[in-house]
Amino acid sequence: MKILLAGATGVVGRLLMSQLVSAGHKVTGTTRSEARAEMITRLGGRPVLLDALDRDAVLTLLRVVRPDVVIHQLTDLATRDWAANSRLRIDGTRNLVDAAQAVGVERMIAQSISWVTVPGDRPAHETDPLDLAAPPPRDETIAGVAALERAVLELPVGVVLRYGRLYGAGTWYARDGWNSERILQGEVSATEAVVSFLHVEDAAAAALWALDAPAGVYNIVDDEPASGWEWLPVYAKLIDAPPPRIAAGRERWERGESNAKARELGWRPHYPTWREGFAAVLRTEQETG
Repeated sequence: MKILLAGATGVVGRLLMSQLVSAGHKVTGTTRSEARAEMITRLGGRPVLLDALDRDAVLTLLRVVRPDVVIHQLTDLATRDWAANSRLRIDGTRNLVDAAQAVGVERMIAQSISWVTVPGDRPAHETDPLDLAAPPPRDETIAGVAALERAVLELPVGVVLRYGRLYGAGTWYARDGWNSERILQGEVSATEAVVSFLHVEDAAAAALWALDAPAGVYNIVDDEPASGWEWLPVYAKLIDAPPPRIAAGRERWERGESNAKARELGWRPHYPTWREGFAAVLRTEQETG
């Protein structure tokens, strides 16, 4: 197929580019950075410089490429500017969807996040509503996700992948990542907050799987939601950080997510839980670093 991969040089995008090309697809990949365009070429794709917030540029690109599928892996997280990332989710997604509709694209696959549903006492399912009444600063994140998902689901075959907390090379949970630095400095306490993790390679593979998935929303997370009491001491030990402080309590939306829907349709994570994933990834990074 002809595929437009928006966000081809991001943490997930570059892994996905390689997987798509290996599967025989013809891929046009976008990046905002001229310096990163060579990465797309090296991975076997055709690079295009694009600012997804430029509505006319997005429409022009879609008219030229005429893809069979659009894959939306756009984020703006390098500087942890949550407002900029929400704007990209809202306006960038709107531009991609409108352009796709204008040229007759039926399938779009888009990256979302999994920790967005209303409070509860069990792992969240896709049928649980978004937490639209969340207080600041969570409200801005939820608004961005809601806009992204509504727009993508307007297409005949809109597929939304709600990724868990990403770990692996290039993420905030890599050995040299932002969260690892905070853990090394003792700035992160182990609480009862439950999260669902996902290896970045499993995130990319899920987007490849989604080329044939039915329209809808899917939690793409590993099999074992875990509280900070469980995962953080293990993680800290693997990166040679001091044992974290133990604290009680959690926000009720911090409940993890279930991947049962995606699993029933054939998706399988290579790293079924964070336990084997953390051990494999962090030890490998230590050995190669």
